[in-house]
Parts: sequence; C-alpha cells; structure tokens
Amino acid sequence: MAYILAVDDDPEVLDTLGRVLEREAFEVGLAHSGVEALPLIERRAPDLLILDIIMPGMDGITLCQQLRRDPRFTALPILFLTAKGSTDDIVDGLDAGADDYVVKPFELAELRARVHALLRRSTRETRSDAVIQLSELKLDSDTYQVYVKGYRIQLTSTEHRLLRYLMENPNRALSPSHLLQVVWEYPPNTGDPDLVRAHVRNLRAKIEKNTDRRYIRTIHGVGYMISA
Repeated sequence: MAYILAVDDDPEVLDTLGRVLEREAFEVGLAHSGVEALPLIERRAPDLLILDIIMPGMDGITLCQQLRRDPRFTALPILFLTAKGSTDDIVDGLDAGADDYVVKPFELAELRARVHALLRRSTRETRSDAVIQLSELKLDSDTYQVYVKGYRIQLTSTEHRLLRYLMENPNRALSPSHLLQVVWEYPPNTGDPDLVRAHVRNLRAKIEKNTDRRYIRTIHGVGYMISA
C-alpha cells in the first residue's frame, strides 16, 4: 500500500484529500504546514508528496527545494497542488524540483489520474543497463546522476526519466505530447505541455551550465531532440 503525505494549510482541502486518497486504498498522512511536514518526511519518506505552495512558516517551494538538496529524497515524487496557477507560478514550482503541478480548484478525477501516474512511474523505475552514454553525456540510472565532461550533476527522478528517454532515442524529434505519454505516462491529449518545456529548460540549465554546447535541441514546431 502506497503511503501519501498531503500538506496544505486549508483544513477543508486537507480533509478532502484525505478522504479521496483513502478511497483509493492509499495510506494517508496529513500535515498543515511545511514546518509540520518536514519531520514527518524525515521520519518516514512517503511514496508521494502532495504539496501546497502558500503556507505559513515554510512555503511549499522552500520545502521542495530543501528536499531536493537531500540525496535521500532525489527520487521522491512531488506534486504541487495550489491556487497559484499562472505560467510563471507553474515554472517556479517545477524549477524547485516538483514532478507535476495541479491548479486549484481541481477535478478529483484529474487528481486521481496524476497521483496514479506518479506512483506508477516511481515503482517502475528500471535498472537494466543502468549506465548509458551518448557522446559526452553519461547517465547513471542507479544514482540519477549525469556526467558531462567530468562534471557530476544530480537530477530529479523526472529529469532522469526525460533525459534517459531522449538519450535512448537520439536523432529523433519528440513532441511534447509524445513525451507526456511515454515519460509522464499520461493518456493521449492530456497533461500540460508546459511540464515538458519546464523540465527541458531545467535539464538544459544543469547539463549545459559548464559548456557552450547545446545538447538538447529544439526542433521548432515539433519538439526536442538529442543528436548522437
């Protein structure tokens, strides 16, 4: 049984999340703030963290960033569930290390679908051919680290899946809708292309930081590609 920790300072939202997730046969933990959630996560890492952004004491962005700096929580699936729904807000949340982002008010069916997709991905991580290499990029799927010209770079689980799929399909232009299906495991015509754009931007910022080379190319009107 998967254990999900939901963090929100709104008691009604937290109560709704608790009831919905328990009906899905998940074990559920609840916290009213980031400050309250952090020791719970330290004591027992959840299989999925659902996180509001605007909270007193420690907001969701700060908590997410703190968790991503800790190697123990690199692969922890994090879903932001928040009323901050502008494109800039979504990008900020994904930049902080979140895997997905749902805007309030939300449809329960959509939330259930996102939760199940995140949990499927986290339990289906493959370790066959753990280390793959393409040109100057060497990706270690056991540690979620990529090596670029001797630099070791830590990735989140979603960044790792995205980069691995691109590396396994070199010289192939992949559309955001296709990537949403194969990397995020969303049904066709669902999911937000901004998820892909933001994660590609984050990957570029990490792997191209110490080089002038553009590893991930944008094919305008189509999508993204890594050249062999």
